[in-house]
Amino acid sequence: MKICVTAQGSDLDAGIDPRFGRCQYFLFVDTDTLACEAVENPNREAGGGAGIRSGQLMAEHGATAVVTGHMGPNAFRTLGSQGIQICLGLTGSVREAVEKYKQGQCAPTQGPDSGPHQQPLA
Repeated sequence: MKICVTAQGSDLDAGIDPRFGRCQYFLFVDTDTLACEAVENPNREAGGGAGIRSGQLMAEHGATAVVTGHMGPNAFRTLGSQGIQICLGLTGSVREAVEKYKQGQCAPTQGPDSGPHQQPLA
């Protein structure tokens, strides 16, 4: 299975980037082999629509799940419409997040946890 973890660096030992649409890197990880493809986020500096375009990138790379810190409503809807599972609230390294996912410790999230442009929901 291929999942995507938002990352602050380009390898499995990088920290999880808490932002989805404006993270530094997307790490596409095969959960069986831990083979990893790092993709620098082309939407990081976008004026708007970063979450939507990043969500579309997940589908293009064949991700079945996204593991990240936080996500806004537009990205959440984009991923949900493509059947991509979303796990929010993770911290630590990408490697740790993948292990938690494999062990079933990342429950799918039912809704976004921040507003547009990373504003926390009240």
